Amino acid sequence: MNWKIEFYSDRVKQNIIKGWPKKIRTKFALITELIEEFGPEEVGMPHVSPFGGGLFEIRAKGEEGIGRAIFCNTKGKVIVILNEFIKKTQKTPPRELELAKKRMVEVKKNEQKKT
Repeated sequence: MNWKIEFYSDRVKQNIIKGWPKKIRTKFALITELIEEFGPEEVGMPHVSPFGGGLFEIRAKGEEGIGRAIFCNTKGKVIVILNEFIKKTQKTPPRELELAKKRMVEVKKNEQKKT
């Protein structure tokens, strides 16, 4: 079974599709295709990196900069992209990490309701 990628919301998906520069978006698409075929652990660094606490990031680099998409795993072979941003500093902005944590709790809670 291949992996499936979902987005926390249409807004997160649209921010990547319309908001990211073309070369970063292209790299993101390539990485997500690899994840769907092989899974995030097999893709690994430098494209997928663990954050800890159940969070991971997709690292899409292009000439225009660096895009990041933070995700979590759900049951089975499904990942949910929780938020995205174009990285402007060395460290991940704390606000982006906190938002991802909050959304992960919500995703996991909704997942439990379905079972």
